[in-house]
Amino acid sequence: MDGPESGTAAAESPPRPLEERLPAVRETLANAERLLVCLDFDGTLAPIVEVPDAARPTEDNRRAVARLAAHPAVTTAVVSGRALRDVRDRIDGPAIYAGNHGLELARRGSIAVHPVARKRAARIERLCAVFETALASIPNVRVENKRLSGTVHFRSVPPAARPVARRLTTAVFEAFDGGDLELSRGKRILEIGPSIPWGKGNAVELIAADEPPGTAAVYVGDDITDESAFRAVEPDGIGIQVGGDGPSAASCRVESPASVASLLARLADGVSSGLERRP
Repeated sequence: MDGPESGTAAAESPPRPLEERLPAVRETLANAERLLVCLDFDGTLAPIVEVPDAARPTEDNRRAVARLAAHPAVTTAVVSGRALRDVRDRIDGPAIYAGNHGLELARRGSIAVHPVARKRAARIERLCAVFETALASIPNVRVENKRLSGTVHFRSVPPAARPVARRLTTAVFEAFDGGDLELSRGKRILEIGPSIPWGKGNAVELIAADEPPGTAAVYVGDDITDESAFRAVEPDGIGIQVGGDGPSAASCRVESPASVASLLARLADGVSSGLERRP
């Protein structure tokens, strides 16, 4: 696993509601011989919850993923910021799993880990331990060591304390970092990881490279880290943002994990009905 972070940010605009993009989406899918459906987990298949360990996919999403995974003309993958082992335990069915924002990839019966990330795992572990000590006075803050990356969760922190928690986390990181790690933002989290040009988009490109010509790629996600994956599939494929109305590399958006279930069910109906796939 090596190579540059995928895609180059072009001028981006808010994605249009899926219903407004249906003619273009239908044309893309109708011209495809196969589908590759890549899905983020939190905020996409599973609603965002206060306690990350409590996140579960909705039953509708679980059933829709299972239907797609069972179809011979569809490859399904989950691409998550969670550790690989964690996300694999949360949903069955997909043929491929990418964890830690693509730093680890399970496919074809083996697991590949980015070699630089593997070397820096000890640094991540030490920094997470420093965070635990430095943030001990912040109520309900949670530090998660995912081996290849780490996450500081602020969702359950009282709103008045969140700015202090973020500033303290940033200050600790800057004092610790020797240039080999990076700090990035997510939805009420700060992520730490190796400072290498690698993300979800690179994982999606590796997965898509195994598909035969004529495969249409679909990526569905809700967070900043999904933008590189949107760039990896657009414009030949379809990027679908979940929630939000800000600029994105995705061309379409749906409102919520419940909307994702409807989208996946329509995709499953389409592939089951024949060559003309209509979401």
